[in-house]
Amino acid sequence: MTNPRYANGNLRRKHRERLRAMGCECGICHGRFGPIHYDEPSDAQHPLSFVVDEIRPVSKWRQFGYPSARAAAEDWTNLQAAHYFCNAQKGNKTGQNSPKTGKKGAKPCRIPQVSDGEW
Repeated sequence: MTNPRYANGNLRRKHRERLRAMGCECGICHGRFGPIHYDEPSDAQHPLSFVVDEIRPVSKWRQFGYPSARAAAEDWTNLQAAHYFCNAQKGNKTGQNSPKTGKKGAKPCRIPQVSDGEW
């Protein structure tokens, strides 16, 4: 099975660029770790870099009433800007059961170490 996020790569790129142009704060931590670094590559070396997060995980598309995984991946209302770190911590959970919500028994999350460059 192919990745539904990239089945329509052109639309996915448009959504990514639209979120980048909007310059929103992280939809998961709501700016707790600072602003999203839109100019850095999206990888573990840059934990505050920009990634597109699905609010309702594509892997659980049936649970949220989508007709297909591809429909869930292409739904603009299901996307938000996020830090790489926050998205990695969230995984395929929804916002209600994310470790950042502070619910009893949730794993504490480690704040990423970030350097702003060579001074």
